[in-house]
Amino acid sequence: MDAAKEPAKEPATDASSAPVQAASPQAAEAHRPAPNMPQFTRDEDLHAYHEMLLIRRFEEKAGQLYGMGLIGGFCHLYIGQEAVVIGMQMASVEGDQVITGYRDHGHMLACGMDPKGVMAELTGRRGGYSRGKGGSMHMFSREKQFFGGHGIVGAQVSLGTGLAFADHYRENGKVSLTYMGDGAANQGQVYESFNMAALWKLPVVYVIENNRYAMGTSVARASAQTDFSKRGLSFGIPGEQVDGMDVRTVREAATRAIEHARTGQGPYILEMQTYRYRGHSMSDPAKYRTKDEVSKMRDEHDPIEMVRKRLLELHAVPEAELKATDAKVREVVNASAEFATNDPEPDPSELWTDILLDAHA
Repeated sequence: MDAAKEPAKEPATDASSAPVQAASPQAAEAHRPAPNMPQFTRDEDLHAYHEMLLIRRFEEKAGQLYGMGLIGGFCHLYIGQEAVVIGMQMASVEGDQVITGYRDHGHMLACGMDPKGVMAELTGRRGGYSRGKGGSMHMFSREKQFFGGHGIVGAQVSLGTGLAFADHYRENGKVSLTYMGDGAANQGQVYESFNMAALWKLPVVYVIENNRYAMGTSVARASAQTDFSKRGLSFGIPGEQVDGMDVRTVREAATRAIEHARTGQGPYILEMQTYRYRGHSMSDPAKYRTKDEVSKMRDEHDPIEMVRKRLLELHAVPEAELKATDAKVREVVNASAEFATNDPEPDPSELWTDILLDAHA
């Protein structure tokens, strides 16, 4: 884990801010989905654009606040991976549960958690989702069915499997969406969870967000089997690799996987092939990859820019409308930062809360 506290060394700008010229008929045809590509309606693309942009702008602001010393401890940004969680949420239904590791702000926002509460928790304030005591990696919302944010690599996989066991026992029709990274996929407890989930046909979808580097080591140097969709084969768990930079392919695969789990067929693995633009954390200079590699991903595979181009060139959405969406998103994010920086810190008495459950009360 990272211990140093340094401001981000990468610019907060992104490809989604770049202007796009008005579309010609030829350009519109170029962005028309291939026959085998899942298609989004205009409203679905607008929804995906707004939700992914909210995550992007929120994370940029979090990076700024960290650089100003207003966020302490650890801070892992989700910039570049937005299509994964938004596509998954577009395929889920109310009541389905989400649990993930420490790169979790995007998952919180995708679940509908209030940006003010998320940012307040990042800055350690009373109005945060864990009342200022959990920080970036540990906040929860039972109302939104979000069960963390977990700092121990791979620990959430067993917990997510436990959520699925509870759903199976209660026969409530819910599905547990359990996220992990490519690094966590090498943890032993992951395979214990796979075994249990397959044995009892638990309703869980394991989403492996393969951003290629875990903390900073290429998957090729750390994993004997780099096709993570095959990690469950010995347990009889089906899996597939998905383009995690395209929200359409994510939603399509998620729909299949969630239906599989919800209908009593047991667990399913989705390997989302994605990419993070920033380092592992705010203290990571990311010297293990070249700037050209990051730039190439931004230029050719940015999940937000792909949707933006479709909206302009396929759905004929005016550029002014997209700029207005961005402006509204920025207002929400700025308001969350304003709230967080003015909210009081927790009272010292909070140190003694949430540490003991009186079973006789």
